[in-house]
Amino acid sequence: MSGNGAPDLEVSSKGKKAIIIAASWHTQIMDGLIAGAQKELSKTGATDIELHRVPGAFELPLAASWACEKGADVVIALGVVIQGETPHFEYVCKSATDGLTRVQLDYMIPIGFGLLTVNSAEEALERAGLVDSKEDKGAEAVQAALAMSQLLTSS
Repeated sequence: MSGNGAPDLEVSSKGKKAIIIAASWHTQIMDGLIAGAQKELSKTGATDIELHRVPGAFELPLAASWACEKGADVVIALGVVIQGETPHFEYVCKSATDGLTRVQLDYMIPIGFGLLTVNSAEEALERAGLVDSKEDKGAEAVQAALAMSQLLTSS
């Protein structure tokens, strides 16, 4: 979901176990993403919320798989990768994205994709859900995961 034109979804997390997995790089940005996700989960009725930190974005797929094994109804994957001077950016972004997609499809458990893949720290700060940010990608990741959970559990 992207800022301009992003839907404001009517979702509920009541009765769902939500596990947030969050990378550890870029503390200020990550603190904003985590706070946005936690606030959105609380707002939508979640009472069973866990937060687990991982070293970086590359580790998110394994952590998501672990969260699914641990009984999560939804997983919220949060991280940030900022473009640098080497191809490292492309490898990490592709690996994390492909891995999270694979876990979601293998387990049929929605994963909210809150991995920022940006050109600069300024772009990440604009999306981090901080006081001066234009967007809150942590909250949007929660909304997307919960919307998919509703779809998968509808009769």
